[in-house]
Amino acid sequence: MPPPLLSRTLDPILGVFTGVLAYYLYETHPRTAMPDELRLKSLLRWKYTRWREERERKLLTTEDNIDWQAVAANAEKELEEQK
Repeated sequence: MPPPLLSRTLDPILGVFTGVLAYYLYETHPRTAMPDELRLKSLLRWKYTRWREERERKLLTTEDNIDWQAVAANAEKELEEQK
């Protein structure tokens, strides 16, 4: 294993910082001129909105299919058997 350049904890932090800075410069550089709808911020916002809508739809459509009367009757039956 090669020796660390600065320290064992500072090297990974420096690597993450360099990667984030490089991606930021890639997105904002005029030569690449990425459209706003393809930037990471707008893509993350779109993905979060889609996830939230699916979650709301799932929560609204999911109904309790549990027959509580049958559960209560079963519990009473088990209590009577234990006596």
